[in-house]
Amino acid sequence: MAGAGGPLSRSGLRGREAELEELQALITSVARTGSGALALIQGEPGIGKTTLLAEAAARAGAAGFSVGVGRADELHHIVPLSSLASAVLHGERPLLSGDAFADLARGHDQRIWLVERLAEAIEARAGSVPVLVGLDDVQWADALSRFALQQLPTRLRTSPVLWALTSRREPSGPAEEILAAAAGGLPTVTVPLGPLSGAALGQLAGDTLGAAVDGRVRAVLDGAGGNPFLAVEMLAGLHGAGTSAEAVPSGLVVGVRGRLRSLRPGTLRFLRMGAVLGRGFGFQDAAALCGRPTTALIPALEEAVRAGLLDDDGDRLVFRHDLLRQAVYADIPPSARRALHREAARGLVAAGRPTIDAVPHVLRGAVPGDEEAVALLRRAAEDVLSVTPGQAADLMTRALDLVPAAGPLRFAVGERTIVCLTRAGRNREALSAGDRLLAERPPLETFGRLQAALGGTLWTMDLTDELRRRTEAALAVEGFAPEIRARLAALRAVALSRGRDLVAAREAGETALGDAIAAGDREAHVLALSGLGEIALNAGENALALRRFAALSAVDPVFLPEEVVAHLHMDDFGSGGRLLLGAADGAGATRQAMMLWAQGQHDLGLGRLDDAEAGFATMERLEDEVRVPVQQVNGRVIRSRIALLRGDREAAREHLDAARERLAVKPNPGNTAAVRFLEAVHAEADGDTGLAVDRIRRVQREGSLMRWRLLRDWVDAAVRMSLRAGERELAEDLAAQAEAHAERNPSVPTARGIAAQARGLVDEDPARLEHAVELLGASPRPLVRAAACADLGQALLTAGRKGRAVAALTRARDAFAESGAHAAAALVRRALEEAGSGSGRAAAVRRPVQGWGALTASERKVANLIAQGHTNRSAADVLVVSPHTVNTHLTSVFRKLSVSSRVQLANLVAALPDR
Repeated sequence: MAGAGGPLSRSGLRGREAELEELQALITSVARTGSGALALIQGEPGIGKTTLLAEAAARAGAAGFSVGVGRADELHHIVPLSSLASAVLHGERPLLSGDAFADLARGHDQRIWLVERLAEAIEARAGSVPVLVGLDDVQWADALSRFALQQLPTRLRTSPVLWALTSRREPSGPAEEILAAAAGGLPTVTVPLGPLSGAALGQLAGDTLGAAVDGRVRAVLDGAGGNPFLAVEMLAGLHGAGTSAEAVPSGLVVGVRGRLRSLRPGTLRFLRMGAVLGRGFGFQDAAALCGRPTTALIPALEEAVRAGLLDDDGDRLVFRHDLLRQAVYADIPPSARRALHREAARGLVAAGRPTIDAVPHVLRGAVPGDEEAVALLRRAAEDVLSVTPGQAADLMTRALDLVPAAGPLRFAVGERTIVCLTRAGRNREALSAGDRLLAERPPLETFGRLQAALGGTLWTMDLTDELRRRTEAALAVEGFAPEIRARLAALRAVALSRGRDLVAAREAGETALGDAIAAGDREAHVLALSGLGEIALNAGENALALRRFAALSAVDPVFLPEEVVAHLHMDDFGSGGRLLLGAADGAGATRQAMMLWAQGQHDLGLGRLDDAEAGFATMERLEDEVRVPVQQVNGRVIRSRIALLRGDREAAREHLDAARERLAVKPNPGNTAAVRFLEAVHAEADGDTGLAVDRIRRVQREGSLMRWRLLRDWVDAAVRMSLRAGERELAEDLAAQAEAHAERNPSVPTARGIAAQARGLVDEDPARLEHAVELLGASPRPLVRAAACADLGQALLTAGRKGRAVAALTRARDAFAESGAHAAAALVRRALEEAGSGSGRAAAVRRPVQGWGALTASERKVANLIAQGHTNRSAADVLVVSPHTVNTHLTSVFRKLSVSSRVQLANLVAALPDR
């Protein structure tokens, strides 16, 4: 604090010895164990959080840490990733170079991808030295930085990375969200800072004044309320006043005014312009706002620095504490502040700065009817929509508030507001905003555009009947532009895809596709192909669905996951696998959670239960992170079935409960049917065949679409349940459905084989079951083949053909066991034992729950690679999987091996006699 009473030495640490020791212990622990931790320093403004963070960073640096510390800014919390950038781009050895960070920010537009690349950079550094990442004033962090900080500490928990954050106390603020996300994943410490003791304040006064504390000084300290910053500012004012009898100011703003009175008028104006720009600001920006050349303001800058009000870090000027900036800012009349913010916004845009940099000033300076502000907000919203859709929605909502009440601009802004709100998952707000605009009786063309924009909202909300009603009403009106009519027609086809008349739906989709192509409208083209793909799937026409989704993926690569799954429905795992491999390193261009869904379906089909479980778990985590729950119900349904196949009834029940919870959030017909079928499977496992059949009937009532989409590979289980309950008519109906599905898909071995299997079960015909096994010999799905072999073996036993029965049952048992379906293998093994077969081998040894033996094959591969020094990214490259999947495996490895760092894992693996 040179220039304001002399350097403060270590005065900011007076009375903070205990808190500093707590942080020191955390630094030592991270360095010693090689695992991550998070510290949150909390307290009121001026209480010493920044000083304590700086001391912790200095100690970490002295201990060999690579240190990066940044600060969030109240005025710049709109700019995506700006807060975290201040930490990773600064320091003696920045975690990222400026060019690398710029490439990162430009290269992809997905939050998850950005966070993973940041994690890789920090992980790579932590492979050689411990790392401290510090962020001051996290309560002002931008939305993307907050998102990253909710993911990164847990993602990097196995590396020696210490996250040190400071925040004001806010019960449900960003700091608490970050802390909650890290809880349970790594050690977290909250360091609350309260008022300093009288003794500590006395020491601080001595540091500042260099003299004994007298009565007048004690009066100052009493007015500070134990807040060190307020105390120092007041003492600095006292120190500057010498022996004057002038009364000491009792508040910070008054105190700062006292200090500012000694400054020249030009310096005071310069500081006020800086306060408008934010805690940190560019010298040229402040000069522009002052309306003077930078050379003329150098004396003002020098005086402000000498007075201890500003620091100059070479890149920009920074108020020494935000309370100082706030005090200067508060002295500017409100009307002047608004005008200055408007001028600042214009100046930043004129200087070629990104639009988002001007937005904080627009928000503070705009008035209703300000079309210039509306234009800037619209541009900024488009810039950030892909990475922070919630922020884009906020900006567009504000723009809609500012736009004039009547005229075309209001409806244009409203249309984009609907889109942004829907992308942000704020569907009810989007629908409400759209309906308010429609109630204003817009022109015909605008009416059509608004209805088309609301189509995506209604589809996301599963309001397909309302979507159909609205699009049909709109299409009954003449006069729309061709592209708007094409979009409305495509949306109608999408709505009809969930109806019972799929023939009419297909006709509507074909017409919409023709209209879209004729109009040259990409959005309508994508909607029409998507609707036609859904219609084909729901009709059980797998080859047609593949053609539609392949065409859709060619138009928009974001739909690659749908094409992959369509290949799997055709039993073409080769093509599906190649597409997955090609997307492994380019997942930033696709929906990553959906890619994991496709990968999980691929692994499940090939009987890789461990990998499928990891994939679906990772998919759910990513959907949770971006708050877009698309496949969570189906993911939990499949994971529950996997757990039942393994014999883990407890986990299976937990997944069922989770599926029911998620169904309440997204209760569309498909999700409902999936959960009802899972309930049937559980009921049968519990011995309640009556409940099982009831649930199957409920699935049937959900409509024809579920016959193909849900029971495609599971109809044999439904048939068995029906027969065990004596519901032969239901079993007949299910078998007939399977046969109809096979007729629609004559080139799909699984479809033909399951149809023969279902018919053989109903007719109790070993010959048909044997034919089913033959057909399924061409299927790539080992669990389907195993189930058919088991059914054949049971039928042959009943027919008294023991020798062939034992052969079929042995094949089933071995296939189930190889896939890890231990419970299914155990059932077949019991049938072999009851048949008195001497060929039944000993029961497969179940994996323990802890230790090296508890690891799956994939987990062992990951553990070995990480122990060799691989990062998550390099391990993913070796295994040709997503880094997210590696992270999921690694989480399981650490839990099963009871280790908490990569160093501990490496030591454990090195000590194994045989890996």
